[in-house]
Amino acid sequence: MAGAKQLFDRVRPRRTQLGLAIRVTVAATAAYALATALHLLLPLWAVLTSLIVTQMSVGRSLKATRDYMLGTIGGAIYGGAIAISLPYSSEAGLLGLLVLAVAPLALVAAIYPNLSTATVTAVIVLLVPTMHHADPLASAIDRVSEVSVGAITGLLVSFLVLPSRAVRQIRASAAKLLELIAEAFTELLAGLTRGRDNDALHRIQDGIGTAIVDMNAIGAEAERERSARLSSGPDTGPLLRTILRLRHDVVMIGRATVVPLPVEVQVRLAAPLAEVGAAIARFLKSAAEALREGAGAPPIHPVHLALQHYAEAVAAVRQDGLIRGHASDTAERFFALGFSLEQMHQNLCDLDRVVGEWSEAARDKSARVAE
Repeated sequence: MAGAKQLFDRVRPRRTQLGLAIRVTVAATAAYALATALHLLLPLWAVLTSLIVTQMSVGRSLKATRDYMLGTIGGAIYGGAIAISLPYSSEAGLLGLLVLAVAPLALVAAIYPNLSTATVTAVIVLLVPTMHHADPLASAIDRVSEVSVGAITGLLVSFLVLPSRAVRQIRASAAKLLELIAEAFTELLAGLTRGRDNDALHRIQDGIGTAIVDMNAIGAEAERERSARLSSGPDTGPLLRTILRLRHDVVMIGRATVVPLPVEVQVRLAAPLAEVGAAIARFLKSAAEALREGAGAPPIHPVHLALQHYAEAVAAVRQDGLIRGHASDTAERFFALGFSLEQMHQNLCDLDRVVGEWSEAARDKSARVAE
């Protein structure tokens, strides 16, 4: 029993990847069996297509299927039309047709990468008849049939076998990003006492930037599922925009903390800044956990209180004239930090609202399932 629990604990964090592996295996096997049963010329293309369109989420599978089918049909029509209208009788003639087929479709693929399959399909339609002594029209029909079988099989498997919804993945992606922002925020505030070089600042930000790109891609897939009524849940836009604004806040705070504050200012602001850092980091991590589990939004009152204490300390520093007499860039960083924290405060309030909306959606879904 203990061994089974340990195995489950190891597999659980990778259940999305494990589900994809199972779907891909089922799709490839089913596509080959169906292509063989239908006596298609090259079952290989059905299998390869099923692998391509079976993606991490249903939304991504929909896009992959649409793009692959559009490219295949377009390439088959273009390649077949060239081969039929411009018959050849020599290797040089075939070479000329190949150039005529590849050049314009390669340009189209360069402009519209989602149609890159068209070039491959046109080449297959032109060259396969020379190997099997078939006519170009039959080659085009065979190619479209093989791809259609693979695409339909992969799409059905994505829907029916351990389906993974992008809406669920966006929760995990957003939670991971909030945790990265919390870690970066804590690290950046430490720069007020020891400073930080630009290389270190860039390293901190790089991981957040990569996670932002991944989250936006999953968000697009989630919206595609919502548009097709394949999943329900809140609009992903407010969540993505709020987290993006929080990332911008971290960037601004990073710029303000590259050089330490003057020592006398550090002494006065050390305690309130520590309180702010702990409260905001705790709130971000709690919000991440709430998103991941579908729980209620964490309390934001400690953030309000910590920022109020910091504002009072800043007012006292200004009243005592501790900033006067320092270089202008020191004063600029001091005021930029306060402005950035205020902006972050507003965005954290938005995050509190958005997390609450996602939590309510999760509870409503659970209630419907229970009924």
